[in-house]
Amino acid sequence: MSGKPSVLFVCVHNAGRSQMAAAWLAHLGGDRVEVRSAGSDPGDTVNPAAVEAMAEVGIDISAEVPKVLTVDAVKESDVCVTMGCGDTCPVFPGKRYLDWTLDDPAGQGVEAVRPIRDAIRKRVENLIAEIAPETAGRRPEGEREGQP
Repeated sequence: MSGKPSVLFVCVHNAGRSQMAAAWLAHLGGDRVEVRSAGSDPGDTVNPAAVEAMAEVGIDISAEVPKVLTVDAVKESDVCVTMGCGDTCPVFPGKRYLDWTLDDPAGQGVEAVRPIRDAIRKRVENLIAEIAPETAGRRPEGEREGQP
C-alpha cells in the first residue's frame, strides 16, 4: 500500500452490509483511509433498516446510492472486502482480499440489522488497526487498552 490505504467493500446489492461497512470505515478511519463500496447487482436504494440502524449510532447514510462493482474500483483499492457476493469480484495480484461472513440485512427490520451493524463495526476497527493504525488524534471508543 502506498500512501493512504484504500478499501473497497462489496456485497450483492450495495444496499446494506457494504454501505454500513463503508460508513463505519469513513467514520472511524477519518482521513487515514480511502473508502469505496459497490455491489455485484446493485439495488435501487440503500436498505431503510440499515439507514435507521446507522442513524442510531450517529452516522447518516440516507444520501448514499448503491453503485455497481467495476474492475477499476477493485484495481484502485488495496483491500477488497467481500460480504456474500461469491466469486463475482475480480481478482488482481497484489491486492488483499477478505471475505466477511455476515447475515444479509435485506428484508430485515432494524432489530435484526443492529447486530449486523455492530459486528461490522468490530471488523472495521480490526481492519483499521491493521492497515491504518492511529498515530494521533481521536481514538475510537474502547481502544485504550494497552496504550501508554
